[in-house]
Amino acid sequence: MKRTLLHNIPHPFPDELASFVKGALVYDSSCSPEARVYFLDKDGGYYLKRAAKGTLAREAEMTAYFHAKGIGAQVLAYHSKEHDWLLTAKVEGEDCTHEQYLSDPKRLCDTLAQRLRALHELDFTGCPVMDRTAEYLRTVETNYRTGNYDTSHFPDSFGYRSAQEAYAILQEGKAALQDKALLHGDYCLPNILLNDWRFSAFIDVGNGGVGDRHIDIFWGAWTLWFNLKTNEYKNRFLDAYGRDKIDEAVLKVIAAAEVFG
Repeated sequence: MKRTLLHNIPHPFPDELASFVKGALVYDSSCSPEARVYFLDKDGGYYLKRAAKGTLAREAEMTAYFHAKGIGAQVLAYHSKEHDWLLTAKVEGEDCTHEQYLSDPKRLCDTLAQRLRALHELDFTGCPVMDRTAEYLRTVETNYRTGNYDTSHFPDSFGYRSAQEAYAILQEGKAALQDKALLHGDYCLPNILLNDWRFSAFIDVGNGGVGDRHIDIFWGAWTLWFNLKTNEYKNRFLDAYGRDKIDEAVLKVIAAAEVFG
C-alpha cells in the first residue's frame, strides 16, 4: 500500500475525528479517484477514507460484518456530513500487490484462490446484504441502457465483440446466477492483506454481500491477468479454487455483465 507523507492536508477533518488526527503523521494512501484514503500514523495506525456523501455507508456496514467474522478491519467511526468519512484500525501486513507476493506468482495465485474458497464457505447468517445478485443485475441493466460498454479492461478470453452480443448472453444466462455465498464484491489483489503470506483481512468490501460466487471468481482470475500481465494463471486459479463449485458457463455470463461496468 503506497503512502505519501502530506505536509499540507487538502481537506478539513470532521471534529469527531480530531482526536485520531491530532499528533499523527498523515499520509495519502489513495488508489482510486472515487475516494481519498489517509493513513494516520499514530497508536498503531488508522485508515481514514473520504468519499461522496452516502457512498461509504454500505462499506462501513459490510466492513463491520467482515470484522465480526474475523476477516476484516475494525470500524472505529463512520460520519456522513458534507462528505462520508470511514475510520478503521490498521491491519498488519501488506496488500497482494506488494513485491513479496508478486515475485512468487504461483503461490500468490493459489493463495488467492484458497482464500476466496474459504470466504465462500463461511456462514452468511446476519449479512446486511442478502441479495447482492439482484443489485448487481440492476446495475448492469442500468449501465446497458445508458450505453456504458467497455471491454478494454478485460483479456480477450473474457471479451465480446459487441454490446448486443454481451447483453444477449447475459439475458440468456442470468437466471443461473444464485445467492449462495458471502462475496467480497471487488476481489482483487489490492483488497487482500497478507502478513508474510498469512491472511490478515479483506478490505474495500462495500460491494460485498450474499450473491453468486462466480462474481468473485471472475474478478480473482481478472486481477491475476491485470497485475501479473499474463492470463496464464487463470486455469491454475480455477483449479486451486475447486472446479467442483465452478460453472464456466456462468463465468461467461458474469463476463458479459462486467463489460457494462
